[in-house]
Parts: sequence; C-alpha cells; structure tokens
Amino acid sequence: MSSHKPLVVHHMAAWDRSSPPNSLEAIRSCLDVGADVIEIDVMPLASDDYLLVHDPDLESETTGYGAVDGTAVDETRRLRIKVSGVATGTHVPLLSEVVTAICEHPGMTTRLQVDFKSSAPFIDDEPLRRLVRLIAPLENRVIVSSKADWHLRRLHRIAPQLDLGFDVELYLRSKAVGTSCGEPAPPFSVGAYGYLDDTPLAARRAWQTAEYLAERCDQLASASPGVSTLYIEHGLLLRSLDDGFNWAESLHAKGLQLCAWTIDSAEPDAAETLQRLTRADVDQITTNTPASIRQAIVAEESGLRDATNGVRA
Repeated sequence: MSSHKPLVVHHMAAWDRSSPPNSLEAIRSCLDVGADVIEIDVMPLASDDYLLVHDPDLESETTGYGAVDGTAVDETRRLRIKVSGVATGTHVPLLSEVVTAICEHPGMTTRLQVDFKSSAPFIDDEPLRRLVRLIAPLENRVIVSSKADWHLRRLHRIAPQLDLGFDVELYLRSKAVGTSCGEPAPPFSVGAYGYLDDTPLAARRAWQTAEYLAERCDQLASASPGVSTLYIEHGLLLRSLDDGFNWAESLHAKGLQLCAWTIDSAEPDAAETLQRLTRADVDQITTNTPASIRQAIVAEESGLRDATNGVRA
C-alpha cells in the first residue's frame, strides 16, 4: 500500500477548461480551488521577462508571428492565446504577471512548477539570471523543471537555493516522439534493453533489464545538483514496472521525488495506470483533468485503506 497519496499537478494550469491553457484566468481558477501544484510553460522574451508559451515560435500558440526570444515585452500586449489554432480573446501572460497573481492570492499552499522549455544553450547566463529574479518573490513555493540538464546546472550555480526538477525525456524514453516542428527528438536509438536510449550502456545487453534501469536511474538522478524531483512520462514508468524496476522506490532511497506525466481521465487505461502508479508510490501526477484524477486518487486510497483494515480485522 502506498504511504501517501500523490499530489496533483495541474498541467498548463488546467482546471475546468473554461479558460485557455497557460492563461492568467486558468491560473487564478487553480489558485481558487487550492491546487496542489500549477504547472506552466515559459519561454524567454528578448529581454526583461518570459512568456507563457510552450513553443519557440509565437504563431504556434498565439496570434503573433516570429520567434519568442526576439519579441519585446511591449509587443506581447497585443498577443492573444490560440486554442487548436483558433484565436481567443485571452491575453498571453508574462511570468511576472503570474508571480504577482500568486503573491496576491490569499491561498498560501499552492506551488508553481515553471517548466523551462528552452533547450538550446544560451550565449550567456542572462536569461537564467532573469528567470531567477522573476520568480524570487515565490521563495520556496516554486520549482523550475527542464529537460536540459545543462540549464539546471547553471541555475544551481546562480541560485543554489532554487528547487529544480529534471525531465529525463531527452535521455530515456519508452517510445519515440517528435518536436513541435515535427522532427524526431532524442534519444534516437532503441537500445539493447528495448528502450530509446543513446548511451553506450544500452549498446549491448550485459545485465537484467531491471539492473540496467537502476543504473540509468542513478545516472539521471545525479545529472544536476539541486534537483529534488524527476519528471518521467508515465509510459516509461509502467514499462519499467513490468521489467521489475520501480523508479519511485529507487528515487526515494536517494531522497528524491518522482512526478509522472501526463495522465488524463479520458484515456482508455487511465484508471489502471493511476492505480499502478499510486501503488508504486509516485509522488506527483501531472494531468489535464485534475478534478477527476484527484477523485480517482482519493477513491484508490480509500479502497486500499479498507482492504488493509479488512486484513487486520
């Protein structure tokens, strides 16, 4: 039986779908219902601030055109969020506006996950120092996550107190994915153990699969100092369990936490997936359907408690 119920991470500030993803309106709704964690995506502007978008080009999610990192703050005032290619009347927020909204809200329990979407190395550390400055008012209520461990290491040097999260997707996956422009993303090769993994360790089979996964967990968990949480796609976690390895158990032994992404209640196997990951002691679940996922977690916890009490009786 799991020793705790996982926190629910509201993906792109998801709540009731009445407001567009990554909008201030959606963030305020999450704050009003006391969300455990609100996740937002950010990309750096040309200077001064960050924009709440997932992709490097404005036209992907907004009514603007051009590169996000070539856009000035003043130019963002006219931008509106697009959902499924259709423009809404909702302003594309700045990270500074999000921080202000959280600081001004009376609730004090919700944490913010700032998912840092830029992967390319910067010429200098100014964008990273800018990020640290913008989120400083949130103190220990914020975690910065990234797939780019090189950014995480630099962030730790700039702000050793900052809580960091590492998404391992560029290093280990269970299935291929594409980038926002349709090109394949690393890792590119299927290794000897059946996982997408470009490391020499996966070049030939020498161990049992569980031993290989344990070694990869050790490597990825130590990718950057300051990391408290690993973010792993739920399909990789499920496949690892099938192969005899529990990421949560191994990470907990190292003093780290595990967040599984992204599980939505409409998926055919959502109930079984959630049950397996909850019983595996995953710490956080990222979802676009937080209300129903939270209900399912509570029901699972109640069922396990009843079963345990029945055994004890």
